[in-house]
Amino acid sequence: MKKTLAVLVSLSLTPLAVAEEIGAVSTTFNLLSTNDKIVIEAFDDPKIPGATCYLSRAKKGGLKGSLGVAEDSSDASLACRQIGPINIPGDIKSGKSDGEKVFRKSTSILFKTMQVVRFYDAKRNTLVYLNYSDKLVDGSPKNSVSAIPIMPWKN
Repeated sequence: MKKTLAVLVSLSLTPLAVAEEIGAVSTTFNLLSTNDKIVIEAFDDPKIPGATCYLSRAKKGGLKGSLGVAEDSSDASLACRQIGPINIPGDIKSGKSDGEKVFRKSTSILFKTMQVVRFYDAKRNTLVYLNYSDKLVDGSPKNSVSAIPIMPWKN
């Protein structure tokens, strides 16, 4: 019990990645307010230098979107890539950090978030990232997955 509590506390203290907006395209036109968009963001895994993920997600426009009170849909896509040498830390190799959150973004004013969690597939020496959306009461089955096979890196 104490070990489980210690793991939960350490996981909750793990810093989450910060996304950088790469670009956006409008999907609808709103004359008097912001357009609905698809936004592309990039973030680096905070515990694994050399691993970067690209997330495309829907962002609601309109008056509610302009005011920051709209609820974005759960539609998203994820692509993760090795961009440099990767050394897997021991807690990830052992599977103790499976399901650890690496990215979180609020997608409504209350209780809805889009998250990316990481798993390690030891048999295939591959990092697996899962994107999903959840709510306090009712989550969404919409999800996206991406994998990074760890390859030798030559500079």
